[in-house]
Amino acid sequence: MAQNIVINVAKGCIMSKLLISIVGPTGIGKTALSIKLAKHFNTEIISSDSRQFFNEMEIGTAVPSKEELAAAPHHFIQHISIKEPYSVGQFEKEAIAKLDELYKSHDTVIMVGGSGLYSNAIIHGLDDFPKISEEIRDQLNAKLKTDGLEPLQFQLLALDPKSYNTIAIDNPKRVIRALEVCIGSGKPYSSFLAKEKPKRIFETIQIGLNADRKIIYDRINRRVDIMVENGLIEEVKSLLPYKNLNALNTVGYKELFRYFEGEGTLDFAISEIKKNTRRFAKRQLTWYRKDESIKWFDYLDDVDDVIDYIKMKKPA
Repeated sequence: MAQNIVINVAKGCIMSKLLISIVGPTGIGKTALSIKLAKHFNTEIISSDSRQFFNEMEIGTAVPSKEELAAAPHHFIQHISIKEPYSVGQFEKEAIAKLDELYKSHDTVIMVGGSGLYSNAIIHGLDDFPKISEEIRDQLNAKLKTDGLEPLQFQLLALDPKSYNTIAIDNPKRVIRALEVCIGSGKPYSSFLAKEKPKRIFETIQIGLNADRKIIYDRINRRVDIMVENGLIEEVKSLLPYKNLNALNTVGYKELFRYFEGEGTLDFAISEIKKNTRRFAKRQLTWYRKDESIKWFDYLDDVDDVIDYIKMKKPA
């Protein structure tokens, strides 16, 4: 049964350039929809999926197939190495520059991805945070490794209750980011949010894909099985020398690293990938549901329904 679709139309003056942002939980069909829309609008696709940026990570991040990549021009797919530090700020700068270039020949561009922070950086711009010492982050990561996430969560609750109640509190990266700003600046992380953002030259319509939870979970379980069939175990094994890199601290990789280190069986590692991917999908939906401008469609809805909606909402 269809839920809602995500639409976010920037307020202010009428602009002729349009960004169609496709969001939703992992494995729901965002790539397929983005290609159909790119073909319809004769345009190109920007990926905002931060897991798919890296050359060395293909199977475990469900990078679009060669056929899908050939069906429409894609940008920011496997464009950097896991050995290169890459931040959401760098992505915002590079993606906005790419959009400026694409809008010289296209009125509409498609953006697709399940990384809400990265999508929002393009649509709304980033909050302006102070520069924080790398030493603070290293200390927090060391504490995470030795003591686990819970002490960091309690520390954030003490320093910034507002952030504790609003960020993805079970996501170590988000907790550490909030904490390092609190500690490094002496001010709550939340105090740097919601300040005036940069103006964009485009309006945005966000389209969200969703399904009943059981369907999402079944699709995720099957997707993981397909990844294993396609060589996920071998891909992760080849990356063992780099297991401590930040890019590889992600679902699908960290579970298999533990298996290769002698923790549990392969079947258990695969079941953990499925479980953690389902949790990831739940966090994605929690993030997106905070944005009331998103227009949700069921994953089985006809693409023509989506196109009609976009045509109705797009700027003149």
